[in-house]
Amino acid sequence: MRAVTWQGKRDVRVETVPDPRIQEPTDAVIRVTSTGLCGSDLHLYEVLTVFMTPGDILGHEPIGIVEEVGAGVPDLKAGDRVVVPFQIACGDCWMCLNGLPTQCETTQVSGEGMGAALFGYTRLYGSVPGAQAEYLRVPQAQFGPIKIPEGPPDDRFVYLSDVLPTAWQAVAYADVPQGGTVAVLGLGPIGDMACRVAQVRGAGRVFGIDLVPERLRRARERGVETFDLRSFDNEKELVAAVRDVTDGRGPDAVIDAVGTEAHGSAAARLVQQAASVLPRRIGAPLAEHFSVDRLAALYTAIELVRRGGTLSLSGVYGGMADPLPLLTLFDKQIQIRMGQANVRRWSDEIMPYLTDEDPLGVDDFATHRLPLEDAPHAYEMFQRKQEGAVKVLMQP
Repeated sequence: MRAVTWQGKRDVRVETVPDPRIQEPTDAVIRVTSTGLCGSDLHLYEVLTVFMTPGDILGHEPIGIVEEVGAGVPDLKAGDRVVVPFQIACGDCWMCLNGLPTQCETTQVSGEGMGAALFGYTRLYGSVPGAQAEYLRVPQAQFGPIKIPEGPPDDRFVYLSDVLPTAWQAVAYADVPQGGTVAVLGLGPIGDMACRVAQVRGAGRVFGIDLVPERLRRARERGVETFDLRSFDNEKELVAAVRDVTDGRGPDAVIDAVGTEAHGSAAARLVQQAASVLPRRIGAPLAEHFSVDRLAALYTAIELVRRGGTLSLSGVYGGMADPLPLLTLFDKQIQIRMGQANVRRWSDEIMPYLTDEDPLGVDDFATHRLPLEDAPHAYEMFQRKQEGAVKVLMQP
């Protein structure tokens, strides 16, 4: 089959690799019909390269058709149409039963000290072959895949794999009061969708902050009050502008949908780049134990949120030695929630919004639809924020 493989920093290629097969009774194999390019894939393209191995298959946002199932998968059959969550979880352990499938005790990558295995996401999360491919082996298929109806195009449901539950959890964790205010830092796919989710969940005012014109325009068209970072000389000016429209306090909640690749933070960027170009035997331990993130977005979120408010972090961070302003966090009584989205925890709540009325705008959420063979161009375009790219779907 053809698949998108990682070969080095900023080097992805579409290659012919062996077809996946059933290896365990709880496996399924699906034929992928659409697969997303995620902002967290860019971390592998740019930052987390020391945890990758040439030839790793990328991707974790698939929708497709079941081709084959193992004997331990009673509720799926060949021909079923499914979305596959980005994490791999059993559904039966204590963590899964308590709504935390990203901490699944069956698939935890305990050798790396990490939570549940993820598709296409470094040795830290199990080195599981990813979903930017013609076919995908799905472990723990007795729980993970979400059956969806035939008929509607892939765009209606594909975002259940990651974008929708990640945005939904970000808003749920933000705990925005009914009629309250929330600011979203970063209007990429997750930030954009988080604005939409906040609106349908009853936020009174939603503020979107970014510096990419296309992203700001998309948010404004859906009623988000936008702030263009390019209009401010520094963080203090931005914070003052948002406070001016929130009774001088700041928003009730702030969602950081940027994560480690924030603009600014030049010193941290240099450390990240150094780790990525060092020999693997040196760079990997450096990244594991002394890595730092670019924290510009997080620092802004801490300054922006009102006293007693909530920070919800959905952007991926990976640092082990990040300096945090704990005095400010303590003094402002800020609550912080974060983590990978627990897809099956939220999927049943989200499904009623995937109707013909399309209140979340999923049908036209993608800005680009490309053949899988164009993956190298898709990665470069998305990473450089070119051609108005906000969300890219690829078809094998």
